[in-house]
Amino acid sequence: MNSITTATTVEPGQETARGGTAPGEGAGPGGAAGPGGTSGSKKATTTRRPLLRIPADGALVRIGGPLVVLALVLGLWYFVSYVVLEPARRFLLPAPHVVITDGFLGPNLPAMLEALGRTTVVALTGLAIAFVIGVVWAILMSQETWAERSLFPYAVVLQCIPILALVPLIGFWFGFGFTARVFVCVLIALFPIVSNTLFGLKSVDPGLRRLFKLHHAGRLTVLRKLEAPAALPALFEGLRVAAGLAVVGAIVGDFFFKQGDPGIGILIDTYRARLQSPELFASILLASLLGVAVFLAFGLLSRRVVGRWYNADDQR
Repeated sequence: MNSITTATTVEPGQETARGGTAPGEGAGPGGAAGPGGTSGSKKATTTRRPLLRIPADGALVRIGGPLVVLALVLGLWYFVSYVVLEPARRFLLPAPHVVITDGFLGPNLPAMLEALGRTTVVALTGLAIAFVIGVVWAILMSQETWAERSLFPYAVVLQCIPILALVPLIGFWFGFGFTARVFVCVLIALFPIVSNTLFGLKSVDPGLRRLFKLHHAGRLTVLRKLEAPAALPALFEGLRVAAGLAVVGAIVGDFFFKQGDPGIGILIDTYRARLQSPELFASILLASLLGVAVFLAFGLLSRRVVGRWYNADDQR
């Protein structure tokens, strides 16, 4: 019998399977493979590394970042005070050290601190009332769909109403003292608590809901053991936002309800009318620090109650 021989065409840089060289692994200057089987005609990819890697949760970012921003703000403040403004108009923006010496360390500091204390009482009272009303409101809407569809639009309307338009009516209804200021705080701080609490109550895992239903748990048991713990993170987030808004509401109430014991808002309006710029800026900074302190306090309370498992910074 005649033997049939099959010819196999071998491309350059290749051999047959018997030769043992895989495609692209030929040796030679033109088509030689580099280390690891990479063709010499291809460029090796390099990974660019950052010149300076700073951990996002390091002390340098947490402390150094705000200090750098503060230094930039103070520098811009001095530049506007001494370069942009003329000496005759420098009272419009006094330098930071003038605000400290004439404002914070001046003779009006006790009056400002006393007024800040009254504003704090008004803000915290309004926040407490808004918290109770908002949580009860959200629980009612979370239990029935018809209740949510009936009540939630009014929460949105309450948020969209310009509070300044209601201030005269509030004064006529509740007078121009402590009660009216607290009412303004409640109106401003209510919506974040309602919306966040409702979101937390309705964001429970459906599998856990089915598990509770399988064990024939009652509605109160589901609320107490499943929905309420799941809603705590969202509730505290809404509470933090509402705390800052309550401080704003207390100051707004001071501006319009000028009867009774003066709060920090009344002092701000008084210093504005008298062109006492250092005292005016000091009062504004005190009011801002009050809002920041309340915000941070409720953030710390949230970490204590909820735990660090929910901290967004720890999940990154």
